[in-house]
Amino acid sequence: MSKSFDIILRPIITEQSMEHVDIKKYVFEVARDANKIEIKNAVEEIFGVEVDKVTTLNMKGKIKRVGRYPEGSRKAWKKAVVRLTDGSKTIEFFEGMV
Repeated sequence: MSKSFDIILRPIITEQSMEHVDIKKYVFEVARDANKIEIKNAVEEIFGVEVDKVTTLNMKGKIKRVGRYPEGSRKAWKKAVVRLTDGSKTIEFFEGMV
């Protein structure tokens, strides 16, 4: 089993993800091989909160031009949307962002 900090790579801070902070939904980039149970346990361990539900999405890397003919692509990554229980405290990292 991986360590929690190997599973949760970084928070995703965009306008769209910040709209759902008031209903306790947070978005993270996670390891591609992590499953929902590992993500739930990692978030609970790192932030000390109670997780209600985890939704994951595999984000495909965009195709980009890297010169005249060769075609490159950005890396593919995995996104997790974590919803906390009603009785849980909020994640303090996101509080100043709204």
